[in-house]
Amino acid sequence: MIQTGIAIIGSGFGGVGMAIRLQRAGFHDFVILEKEGDVGGCWRDNTYPGAACDVPSHLYSYSFEPKFDWSRKFAPQREIHAYIRHCADKYGIRPKIRFQTEVSGARFDEARARWIVETSSGETVEARILISACGQLNRPAYPRLKGLESFKGDTFHSARWNHEVKLKGKRVAVIGTGASAIQFVPELVKEVGALTLFQRSAPYVIPKPDRGYTRAEQAVYARLPRLQELSRTGLYWQHEARAFAFGPLKKLMKVFEYDFHRHLNASVSDPALRKKLTPDYPLGCKRILISNEYYEALAKPHVEVVNDGIDAVTETGIRTRDGREHPADAIIFGTGFQATDFLAPMKITGRGGQDLNQAWKDGAEAYLGISVHGFPNLFILYGPNTNLGHNSILFMLESQFDYIEQCLKAMQARQLATMDVKAAVQGKYNRWVQDQIKRTVWEDGCTSWYKNEAGKNTNNWPGFTLVYKQRTHALRLGDYELVGEGQVTRAA
Repeated sequence: MIQTGIAIIGSGFGGVGMAIRLQRAGFHDFVILEKEGDVGGCWRDNTYPGAACDVPSHLYSYSFEPKFDWSRKFAPQREIHAYIRHCADKYGIRPKIRFQTEVSGARFDEARARWIVETSSGETVEARILISACGQLNRPAYPRLKGLESFKGDTFHSARWNHEVKLKGKRVAVIGTGASAIQFVPELVKEVGALTLFQRSAPYVIPKPDRGYTRAEQAVYARLPRLQELSRTGLYWQHEARAFAFGPLKKLMKVFEYDFHRHLNASVSDPALRKKLTPDYPLGCKRILISNEYYEALAKPHVEVVNDGIDAVTETGIRTRDGREHPADAIIFGTGFQATDFLAPMKITGRGGQDLNQAWKDGAEAYLGISVHGFPNLFILYGPNTNLGHNSILFMLESQFDYIEQCLKAMQARQLATMDVKAAVQGKYNRWVQDQIKRTVWEDGCTSWYKNEAGKNTNNWPGFTLVYKQRTHALRLGDYELVGEGQVTRAA
C-alpha cells in the first residue's frame, strides 16, 4: 500500500497544474495516478489529423507559465501536449506520477478519515485528500449501431485514432459532426477515395481567425513578455464579453449567425448541400465550432453528406433508414465523449457507503463544481457545471486550484481531519446554477453533450468566468461540516 497526503487522479492540464500549485504552497506529500504512460490528458489522446485548439494559444496556457513561441494563434495538438510535458518537467512533477496506474475505485474510510484508492493493477493508495482531475472529455462515446460487429473493415474513434490504418484512396464513413470531426474531415478529404459523412444534426461553423506567428513576433514576445500578457488580457476580455450572447443578451448571437451564413455561402455553392448544412436550432444552443476548411471539404465531388438516420452497419458499409447502402472500407466515429458521466466508471464510495454514481443518478452536481456532500476531502477539477462555451477552461481551472489550496491550508491550520460541504449549501448553490441555465441559449430547444439523458445541463457554467472566480475567491468554512483530527482519533 502507498500512503500519501494527497492523491490526484489524472495528469492533464488539471492534474499537472494542481500539482504545481500544491508544491508552490508547500504541499509536497502527493502522488498523481495516471492510467496512461505520459502526461497530457485529452491532448495526449487526441492525435487525429488536424487536431488543434479552438481557444487562442496565448489564452490556453497557465498564467504562471507563459509560452512565447506558439507557432499559431490556435495551437495544434502536438504543441499543446508538448507544453504540458514541459510544465511537468520544469516544475519537477514527473517523479510524483505513477504511470500505467488506472484508478478503478475509491472508498472513504470514515473511522480513519482516509481515502482508500484501488487501482486496476491491484495496488492500493491511501490518502487524506483525493483530487479528481479526470476532466469531462476523457471517455469516448460510441454510438450503439445494429450490426457493427459484422463490419469487415476498420473502425475506431477519433480520440483513439488508429494510425496503423492506411486510408489513402479508401472509402471512409465518418459518423458525427462535432468539434473533432470538423478538424479531421478536411484532412481526410485530401487523401481518401471517397468520404461519406453521417450527420445527425448540422453544427454551426464560423470562420477561424487563425494564422501562424512569425519568428519576429515570437522573438518580440520573448523579449517583451508584457506584450504577450497584454495580448492574453485582450483575448480574455474579448471572449468574456461573449457570455452576454449566451445569456442576458441572446440577440447578440445574430452577429455570429451572420458570420455563419456568410461563411457557408462563400464555401458551398450547391443549394441542396447548403440546406443540409444549415442547423435547425438556435445558434449557441450547441457548441459553436470554428474552421476555415470544413465547408470547403464537404463541397468536394468525392464527399457526400448524409442526413438520413443509420439503420444498421453491414459487412461492407452502412445502411440508412431509406434503405440505401453506403459502401465503406473504414468507419471513424467522431461522436464525442461521455461528458456527463464525470468520474465514471470509477466507483467512488463516500460516507455511509454512498455511491457517487447513485448520488448523481438525476444528474451530477457539486458545490462550485468542486465539492460533493457525503464525500469528505474529495475535490473535483473541471467538475459539474464548470465547462465553458465562451472562454478558456484554464481560467476556471486556476480558480479551482486557488479554492482547493485554501481548503488544504485551512485543514492544516485548524488541524481538521475532514471537511464535507453541507447538503443545504450544495442544494442552494445548484438550484441557483440551474435557474441561471434556464435563461441561457442552451435551453432554447436542442439536445447537446452539455445535457444528460433527462435533459439536465450538468456541464456548463451559466455566465461570466469572473463570477466564478469571485465565487471561489474566498473559502467560507461555514459552508462545510468540519471534523477535527482529535475527534476522528477518538472515533477510531
